[in-house]
Amino acid sequence: MQEFRAFLIEQDAARQVRAGFTRLREDQLDAGDVLIRVIYSSINYKDALAATGQGRIVRRFPCVGGIDLAGIVERSAAPRFKPGDPVLATSYDIGVAHHGGYAELALVPGGWVVPLPEGLNLRQSMALGTAGFTAAFGVQRMELNGLKPENGPVLVNGATGGVGSLAVDMLARRGYEVVALTGKAAETEWLRELGATRVMLRNEIDFSQIKPMDKGLWAGAIDNLGGDVLAWLASTMKPWGTIASIGLAAGTQLNTTVMPFILRGVSLLGVDSGYVGAALREQVWARLASDLKPAHLDALTREVPFESLPEEFGKFIAGQARGRTVVRIGQD
Repeated sequence: MQEFRAFLIEQDAARQVRAGFTRLREDQLDAGDVLIRVIYSSINYKDALAATGQGRIVRRFPCVGGIDLAGIVERSAAPRFKPGDPVLATSYDIGVAHHGGYAELALVPGGWVVPLPEGLNLRQSMALGTAGFTAAFGVQRMELNGLKPENGPVLVNGATGGVGSLAVDMLARRGYEVVALTGKAAETEWLRELGATRVMLRNEIDFSQIKPMDKGLWAGAIDNLGGDVLAWLASTMKPWGTIASIGLAAGTQLNTTVMPFILRGVSLLGVDSGYVGAALREQVWARLASDLKPAHLDALTREVPFESLPEEFGKFIAGQARGRTVVRIGQD
């Protein structure tokens, strides 16, 4: 029975979370159909919360962290996969209630596994990961709701984060006029390089003075923050504008009125990328390998070795991370 290195999140008798490297055996993995030799994973804000215990993310202990993974099939009981296939898996219960991607081996249900789409390599798939899938799914939902470049500007908040920066790039590549909203003035030029035509700073907006309906500015918006920022967005949407609600970093409460929705026809679209079915999931990944593949994916991405993983989580908690961080787990 082969042993392998893993980053395990545990909880002690005092309900304190601790995490670190250990060695596991294959028979200690959760049930699954596809055994994957993991080559890459990634770091998401959710991973940082899980590993540090600063959010109630992990639903069972112990659990190998990492909600994303990409690698090569070692063994498969699922008919559509065979040894040697390059694959990826993101979300579902991975890394929160099922041993995840921060390990040299992962065993997951076949329904959670996506064949690596043509146009992406394993590293690029993790440079996208859950963040890229979420951004792309948000764009797709907005476009199905009628969003087009000619409708007007699209605002992306939390623009330096994983979802936000990828969304800026994707939308710009699709021909949209993208306005990036950020709290980090020092990243203005970087956001312009990704395709933002304009960068707004959050301290320029008085969120304590939000009107039920203000001047219509945006045809679309990708909201990574929630709270008062989302309320301000709703009040400043153009008629028939559409908002993809993706994150809640600024709060879970939404203090707004129904006026933008019934007087301007604004749509608020929830984007839950966690449990999207296999057919739709593969459709979105196909777009990530083609028309929604970010033009600046390499510039958005940094790579860290597996052994450096614990040092990275604090950067995410402190809001110091930008773009995407890929974790090299094994060798191609």
